[in-house]
Amino acid sequence: MRNLEKFKEYIPRMGEPNVKSVALLIDGPNMLRKEFNFDLDVVQEILADYGKIRVGKVFLNQYASDKLIEAIVNQGLSPIIVAGDIDVQMAVEAFEAIHNPNIDVVALMTRNTDFLPLINIAKENGKETIVIGAEPGFSIALKNSADSTIVLKKQHQPHGAV
Repeated sequence: MRNLEKFKEYIPRMGEPNVKSVALLIDGPNMLRKEFNFDLDVVQEILADYGKIRVGKVFLNQYASDKLIEAIVNQGLSPIIVAGDIDVQMAVEAFEAIHNPNIDVVALMTRNTDFLPLINIAKENGKETIVIGAEPGFSIALKNSADSTIVLKKQHQPHGAV
């Protein structure tokens, strides 16, 4: 028995038992724009206060650059490339997260009112909801429906940056 206790010291811990699991779904064409210049590291740091990101997906249209896709992968997120409007694919993925018993928090990074029904469905199913957005155009209804709202501020690029 004593050897077993000593052995347990060397087994890596599989996470903290009371940490919530977060699904982060990002509306790429709506939020990852040059005019905003958001840093996804900052978004992930903010969400760390709510739990551990277990699902992280960024929805992009077919015009997404290879450089953007590479940056998303380097952030540890999964790029999902969709031909045309991404709203339907993002809604399907959000619906799956809502019905996933391993997910406690559904975080949507968007400004789009189209996702308002998903916030309501998530709450009806006992999920905590977070909406991450920015002005201009951040839906008031979306802000007011989520359990938590995070408004990102535009970051200024240094002179000479592209």
